[in-house]
Amino acid sequence: MATEFGLLLPHFGQHASAENIVEGSKRAEALGFDSVWARDHLIFHPHGMEGSDKTFYDPFIVLAAIGGATSTIKLGTGSLIPHRHPLLTAAMINGLVNLVGDRCEWGFGLGNFQHEFDAIGMGEWSRKELVPEQLDIIRKLWSDPSVSVEGKFYNFEDCGLSPAPPSQQRFWYAGGTPASVRRALRYCEGWLPGRITLPTYKKRVEKLRAGAEEQGRPRVLEGCIPITSVDQSREAALEPVNVEGLLANANKNRFWVKPDSGTFSEPEDLEGCLMFGTPDDIVRETQKYMEAGIDHLIFDLRYRYDNWFEGIDLLG
Repeated sequence: MATEFGLLLPHFGQHASAENIVEGSKRAEALGFDSVWARDHLIFHPHGMEGSDKTFYDPFIVLAAIGGATSTIKLGTGSLIPHRHPLLTAAMINGLVNLVGDRCEWGFGLGNFQHEFDAIGMGEWSRKELVPEQLDIIRKLWSDPSVSVEGKFYNFEDCGLSPAPPSQQRFWYAGGTPASVRRALRYCEGWLPGRITLPTYKKRVEKLRAGAEEQGRPRVLEGCIPITSVDQSREAALEPVNVEGLLANANKNRFWVKPDSGTFSEPEDLEGCLMFGTPDDIVRETQKYMEAGIDHLIFDLRYRYDNWFEGIDLLG
């Protein structure tokens, strides 16, 4: 497939608003973007690199609002975490797809914060095992009018959902570790890391493609969500970015390919994880991902949400 381009929505933090979410998505659709994407949290505690405002709108509510105001742009989750019962998740997906049209992409992941699961009595549950069991149940609910389950986490009899989605929905596994590649191969149609450096991304993609060939399965779709800051100059684009926070995070990540110096110390060391500069600079950085064969590139403008519409226009 040709590379598609999306935007991470401002449905979290101090600039989250109905106008930014809905009107921004309409602007993105008019400019030819392929998709908009929402994160998922039950209890939103911002990462240190993204401020301290705890405003957060649920991804299903966000995508439903956008779906009612747009007609063609795809709606994605990057990613859902497994704190919902799979019957509920399947019902919400069914409802959204049938009400706004068959244009959704479903990212699933383990989640980063244990406190979200502790708060609802799921603290002892293994998230690594929850996701595959949930996805298996959801797929069965879409293909069978009566489903009974005896699993490790879920047990129920004779449950069905109607109407089912008009087509088999596509799941992306969210994560950037070697284990995320294995999980994407095992039970998803796509792999969707968030912030990840380009050398690390390429290394993972090699494993992803080799694994698909070894298993004799279709190629797994490849995506990414780089932090993006676009402005009229590189200096202006870099000014609002928490570069120190991104570098500190990169140096803690034991699974990333290190720069030649052995330490992430300059913005340029974050190639692929951070795109910044003029529109022409972003085009050049985007082309690097396209040369690597990426299927879906989602721009994360969280450091520019105060100038959200300008960012959409510049990227568009």
